Amino acid sequence: MRVAILDDYLDTLRTLDCYRRLEGHDVTVFTDHTDDVDQLAGRLERTEALVLIRERTAIRAPLLERLPELQLISQRSVFPHIDVDTCTQLGIVVSSDLHAGSPSYAAAELTWGLVLSAMRKIPQQVTSMKAGGWQSAMGRSLVSKTLGVYGYGRIGRVVAAYGQAFGMQVVFWASDSSRERARADGYTVADSREAFFSTSDVLTLHLRLVDATRGIVERADLVRMKPDALLVNTSRAGLVAPGALVESLRDGRPGMAAVDVYEHEPVLDPSDPLLGMDNVVCTPHIGYVTRDEWEVQFADVFDQINALAAGAPINVVNPEVLDRARFRDGSSRR
Repeated sequence: MRVAILDDYLDTLRTLDCYRRLEGHDVTVFTDHTDDVDQLAGRLERTEALVLIRERTAIRAPLLERLPELQLISQRSVFPHIDVDTCTQLGIVVSSDLHAGSPSYAAAELTWGLVLSAMRKIPQQVTSMKAGGWQSAMGRSLVSKTLGVYGYGRIGRVVAAYGQAFGMQVVFWASDSSRERARADGYTVADSREAFFSTSDVLTLHLRLVDATRGIVERADLVRMKPDALLVNTSRAGLVAPGALVESLRDGRPGMAAVDVYEHEPVLDPSDPLLGMDNVVCTPHIGYVTRDEWEVQFADVFDQINALAAGAPINVVNPEVLDRARFRDGSSRR
């Protein structure tokens, strides 16, 4: 099949062991990013299988309608960036392994790295030494502090375990049903949303971004946080109301933030407000970007391509498309 891979910024996929699974396919890798529909349509005009790296590029109807050869979109995890209904109408299979029961340990590890970096002011200390200075700031310990975890999912539970290992008191907040599950599993749940935000020393977000959670963290929540508290977001920028984090940080509540996700990515403008704040640790959406994690993820993604090429697609999120999809036998999807 003619395969296109979008947004492989560091041209990493070709160096992975699992890339061998694409032997025999005609593969093109794009290492830059563009949202321009005309440019994407030109690049992908003859593409039969499109590989997405999570949500780096949105695939909507105006683009899909200009890709006459496309048979498959192959990726891993949730797919709010894909217009699945249009794919179904056009006979395009969407395959995405949702890896039920398997958390992204890489994302959980980065979350904890950001917690330690911000609380101990590690970036500031490194910058000071490189400039010829010595100790430049006083950090804070985690032991006996309260770790608030917003969301009772796979990654949130792993992060909670890290907090317990560091001697923190862990408290959860989530939807009604998720809070009940947390209680049933023996975890502490905050008495109220207000108490959750006001008592957490470190508060980390671990929610999926859907319509119900977009902007779920408002400025009113953030201003309840302690002036020395830390907000961590390695999930999705859209969970926080637009502008709320920058405004709240400028007002001193919370006192710090550590973020790996942004409303518009990639962030290439050094004048971005978050990048100019000394009390914010920023990383370029690398939560799931480790060689180990990608070997697992893209083995699945490439297997999905081979399955469709063999006429037996797997992990199909729009199974109703299968009656009209066009496979290698030449039957038409249009």
